[in-house]
Amino acid sequence: MLPGARLRRAMFARVRRHPYLLLSGAALLWAGNFVLGRAMRGHIPPVGLAFWRWSLALAVLLAFQGRRLFAQRAALLDRRGIVVALGVLGVGNFNLLLYAGLQETTATNALLLNAAAPAFILALSYAAGQGRPTARMIVGVLLSLAGVAAILSRGEPAALLALRLNRGDLWVLAAVLSWSAYTVLLPRRPPDVEPMVLLTATVIVGTAWIAPFYLWEISRGLHMTADLPTVASILYVGLFASLAAYALWNAGVALAGPGRAGVALNLMPAFGTVLAVLLLGEPFHPFQAAGIGLIVGGVTLVQSRAILRG
Repeated sequence: MLPGARLRRAMFARVRRHPYLLLSGAALLWAGNFVLGRAMRGHIPPVGLAFWRWSLALAVLLAFQGRRLFAQRAALLDRRGIVVALGVLGVGNFNLLLYAGLQETTATNALLLNAAAPAFILALSYAAGQGRPTARMIVGVLLSLAGVAAILSRGEPAALLALRLNRGDLWVLAAVLSWSAYTVLLPRRPPDVEPMVLLTATVIVGTAWIAPFYLWEISRGLHMTADLPTVASILYVGLFASLAAYALWNAGVALAGPGRAGVALNLMPAFGTVLAVLLLGEPFHPFQAAGIGLIVGGVTLVQSRAILRG
């Protein structure tokens, strides 16, 4: 066997043993997406950002997966119900609701609300008959939620009481619920369809779902300006927060299961804090270190053993 082939097999075996490498990568890329979506409010209309994000991703996917998509069309059509549901929930609704919410709420609030995803995923998984959580799973989720709260409250728990849900928060919460349903449905994907082909199909559905809302937004006089910040933002959300992150997440869920994967989303506030320190020069505080430690501890606790008993 060639050295390169041995290396690839060794890396693949390691990833299968540690799917959180994939899930953590997705969480890192999505943390940047939350911050960017908030930063670009008022510069890029929310539906336009969602539409061009996925249009760019779809163009790249079709260039590389178009032939495979056509070859596997029968399997996709045979399970078209689940493919459409994945596209609407994970690509269409999630992005429309998230970017709409970030117009009216802070990235901090959005990240805090995103921390509800593991609990949503656990509840939906149980309702769907995919097993019940163990005590280890529940403790891990609560531990990581405590870490999120430590970061977002700046080490002062009373500050959480000052957070108020506005309309933007409700949009974000709806986005999180939609994403949770997408994650729970992923194990029901067509088993004989390649992961990247399935991603291409769901992006087609999601982009088609977003298109009418984009036309409505344009009719209201909301347009994008083709300047450097807009182009750079579209490139990031289209290539990294979409193609790379979704591929990593789907592969991680396939290996770990939806309940075990969901807690990885709580890494996003931790990653957001670190990115702000490294890229924006923001100060690093002890409460942030404590919060990150709690989050990593919770995620480690959940992934250390099987957490869903059939």
